[in-house]
Amino acid sequence: MLHGLKTEAEYLKSIMDGSKTFDVRKMDRPFDYGDDIVLQEWNPETKQYTGKEWHGEITYILADERFCKKGYCVLGIKMSEI
Repeated sequence: MLHGLKTEAEYLKSIMDGSKTFDVRKMDRPFDYGDDIVLQEWNPETKQYTGKEWHGEITYILADERFCKKGYCVLGIKMSEI
């Protein structure tokens, strides 16, 4: 499954430079291991996409309420090899 996700510039930059290998998300869709994700840079002030994107894959899902706020998860991600 492919998930297109809005991502603010500061977080996308850290993912693109490889320093951030996870993403915290609301569990509002059926994330699963191996799913493809496209993180699309979103400007909350203009409420528009900037055109920058990062393509990756979900490698891990942490949704345990002992460690995550109820209804949220931490996704382990890696860049797609496309």
